[in-house]
Amino acid sequence: MAKNTNDTTDMNRDPITGAPGSHPVGTGVGGVGGAAVGAAIGSAFGPIGTLVGGAIGTVAGAAVGHNVGERVDPTGETEAWRSDASTRPYYDKSLDYDRDYAPAYRYGTEARSENRTEAWDRAENRLQSGWDSAKGESRLAWDKARDAVRDAWDRSDRTYKTYDATDRYYENRFNQADYYKADYSFDDYKPAYRYGTYARSQSKTGQWDDNTERELERGWNAAKGTSRLAWTDAKGAVKDAWHGVERILPGDADHDGR
Repeated sequence: MAKNTNDTTDMNRDPITGAPGSHPVGTGVGGVGGAAVGAAIGSAFGPIGTLVGGAIGTVAGAAVGHNVGERVDPTGETEAWRSDASTRPYYDKSLDYDRDYAPAYRYGTEARSENRTEAWDRAENRLQSGWDSAKGESRLAWDKARDAVRDAWDRSDRTYKTYDATDRYYENRFNQADYYKADYSFDDYKPAYRYGTYARSQSKTGQWDDNTERELERGWNAAKGTSRLAWTDAKGAVKDAWHGVERILPGDADHDGR
């Protein structure tokens, strides 16, 4: 898809859902009093990925998913790393991304999904032992694959922590917002908060403007999962999560001078 040079949001499209963003460049979560979310996330700031619900391949929304069987999407993550891999210090440009590095990124993503609480230091020996079986045609020995696996592991860890903190924060506050409608439950609003969080993480400018809103409106039906909210009802929650980054990241996160 050709880039629209008039689009100030500069969002890449998710390879599965078509929603904005498959190449995160930063992230933020929040809302009114969003610093509480920032404290909960701590080191989770950084790129985040998308989630799928149930069996892999069943898309539950751009970053929505369901609580049961929710996993970081390994296909989307592998594609996201395609753009970033060459900037990493361990990347050998004489090798092939699809053959050599993609298996390492997928391996790290899937390993983290299998155990969301295990520390890397405890998992590393197990992952090293399993690499020869997992690497397929990759020519990377473990000492060359390790850093790519760790990158994918850490990104997946941030994804889970960010959405978990977002869910917990808004579940206690969504019905106090001025956009709240009593016809809907938190399960309806949760995808909107996650969508705003995810979309903000894809934006290079961090600016919410008319282009941003049009992009997000176009992606909402793909991102909403089981939410009953039409865009007109979801927009307030999406925007709330988007703007929360200003209350969490230090300095002028969205470069608007405030």
